[in-house]
Amino acid sequence: MKTLYYSHPDFLFHETGSGHPECVGRLVSISIALEEPVFANLIRVAAPLGTRQQIRLIHPESHIESIRAAIPEQGNSYLDHDTVLSHGSEKAAFRAVGAVCDAVDKVLAGKADNAFCAIRPPGHHAEPDLPMGFCLFNNVAIAAEYARRHYHLERIAIVDFDVHHGNGTQAAFYDKPDVLYASSHQMPNYPGTGYPTETGAGNIINVPLAAGDSGVEFRQKYSAIILPALRKFKPDLVLISAGFDAHRDDPLASIMLVEEDFRWITQELMDIAGSYCGGRIISVLEGGYNLNALAASVAIHVKTLMGV
Repeated sequence: MKTLYYSHPDFLFHETGSGHPECVGRLVSISIALEEPVFANLIRVAAPLGTRQQIRLIHPESHIESIRAAIPEQGNSYLDHDTVLSHGSEKAAFRAVGAVCDAVDKVLAGKADNAFCAIRPPGHHAEPDLPMGFCLFNNVAIAAEYARRHYHLERIAIVDFDVHHGNGTQAAFYDKPDVLYASSHQMPNYPGTGYPTETGAGNIINVPLAAGDSGVEFRQKYSAIILPALRKFKPDLVLISAGFDAHRDDPLASIMLVEEDFRWITQELMDIAGSYCGGRIISVLEGGYNLNALAASVAIHVKTLMGV
């Protein structure tokens, strides 16, 4: 497998302040883990800057301008109690968008089989007109809309295994049946959305997990609900909102997954992509806040994407 790995030093200049869980150390820990010899064949790509045009596929110009206006010259500013900006946040957010769109270009052109975008700030809580939950622009939603508009794909699947529901991604595609959004997430938990009754145009699949659920329940629910729905949908492209905060050691939730569970779901999604869309998968980092657990989980996720 040819796997792209997107990163950039600019992601480290989105500084969220002492004690914030969505911190610079997340990407540092991932970078160190992916320097091991087993990752020698990763195709390392410097994330390009995204464009306003790409961001406007999901967010109005007013959304972009309100974030830019809040960027501080020094220190931090706050869009809400946990969504923090620093002087480097704008460039980091634009590079996150650039990474996912470039990954779409390269994977759909056959230059790689799949991609992992180690980016921040994360994106799946950002609604079309509202940054929230550590998120400024909805990276995975932009990637999906970019693939729809530029490559005329008819069926795009987004699978979100972050422990928190991706309310922003759901909002972006709630009435668009050619994008399937499937999420597993702890309930009750932030942001309070993601009930099974939220079905959109029949394209939204929400699978709540209870505090204390382990890989047993996680695998059962994917096998019974999400994976069959993906096979029925027959996607032209699979996008992953890859949050690793359902790990048992994560401080922000209470799901008890281990690294092997992330390997399992990655392989299951690769099998579906292999059956319906030539293996085309783009994985986009979302959550994961215990640095050791995050690094280990990303490592097994990327090894699985690489086929090693």
